Amino acid sequence: MDDCKLLSLKSGAELAYAEYGCAAGTPVFFFHGWPSSRTMALLTDPAARQLGVRIISADRPGIRDSSFQPNRKLVDWPQIVEQLADHLRIQQFRILAISGGAPYAYVAAWKIPERVRAIGIASGAPPIVDLGDHSGLLSLYRRLLWLYGRSPQTLRALFFLTGAIARIRPPVRFRPLMLKLLQLQACDAASLEDSVAFEACFESQRRAWRASVKGLTADAEIFAAPWGFRLEDVNVPVRLWHGTKDRAFSTRVAEYVAVRLPDCKARYVEGEGHYSLPIRHMREILADLIAV
Repeated sequence: MDDCKLLSLKSGAELAYAEYGCAAGTPVFFFHGWPSSRTMALLTDPAARQLGVRIISADRPGIRDSSFQPNRKLVDWPQIVEQLADHLRIQQFRILAISGGAPYAYVAAWKIPERVRAIGIASGAPPIVDLGDHSGLLSLYRRLLWLYGRSPQTLRALFFLTGAIARIRPPVRFRPLMLKLLQLQACDAASLEDSVAFEACFESQRRAWRASVKGLTADAEIFAAPWGFRLEDVNVPVRLWHGTKDRAFSTRVAEYVAVRLPDCKARYVEGEGHYSLPIRHMREILADLIAV
């Protein structure tokens, strides 16, 4: 279900994207998480077909099949989105972002508000440099941030070592063991027992690692850098969804983001985690987004 298409950008680089859902439906641009790639949008396909939504999902620069862009910044993303929208002859659209896709949704809403009707954020990443402390982040993220602050070169070397392992496709029979080793929340592990959900989340990651560790590393460094704008200046409707059992970004972190957004309606879903929220509630999330 990955009919990859390539768009030649004005810079000469190529942008890879795929479409899901209903081809003639309401256009929604999907921004994948980290580490991930365009096929994470498989999570949206059944709900998008039911609701008549057209999902357009692109690999960010340096991810999977999109050209690497040296020294790119978060604020470079909206002009790429505009070029893709122009190519598809879409004037206005909505955005759905999961986890690490959230900063890219916010920056697009900030920079091209005349084209973005609304954005939906599920299990979204916050502006890390704005946080007073990092206690609301997953312990692994806290360790990576500590290492990045002291030795970025060491962290990059660690990512290349991780990539050598992450690009290996585990046999299907080992998936339960893999989920157990990841020590996920029970709700997350249960939701990932579904083969389609597992493929959308983990196969999209594996292919991203396999294609370019350099691209994933650059994407990660953007999360740890200043975004280049304030959340208070995002003047489009935001629908923020967050699970109360999200360990990647705590509910407290999500509340901090929500209160800074001028037009935000937040829903904190009891008993759902970082993965289980978008997997189990995708239809609600999409229906809520296209109603704005």
